[in-house]
Parts: sequence; C-alpha cells; structure tokens
Amino acid sequence: MPLTFRKSFRVLPGVRLNINAKSWSVTVGPKHGPHRTWSSTGRTTTSWDLPGPFGYRATRSRRRRGA
Repeated sequence: MPLTFRKSFRVLPGVRLNINAKSWSVTVGPKHGPHRTWSSTGRTTTSWDLPGPFGYRATRSRRRRGA
C-alpha cells in the first residue's frame, strides 16, 4: 500500500489551502454547497454537494503550450 501526503489548512472562513506531495490548491466556499478549487497544476474545479447521493462537479484544465 503506497503512502500519500495530503494536508489541508483553513486560511479564512470559507477558504482552505490544500497541499499534497506534488501540488497545492485553494478552495473557496462552504464544505457543503457550492465551492470552487484552483490548483497549481492549472486545474479548476467547480463543485456543488447536494443532499443524499447527488452532487455536481465540472473540471477544466489549462492547456499546455508547445506539446
């Protein structure tokens, strides 16, 4: 079983800084409800947790140049 590193810090009410071994991200919004995450890898995720097994998630990645 591989070991992983992940840590999350509450910076301000409704703002979290998430750190793992290869990148970091900032999440804005409540834990339950609409929130948006911006990652150092260029990924932006919009999520909305709904009651029960329902939820919404849309992810966009920044396109790399020159490849």
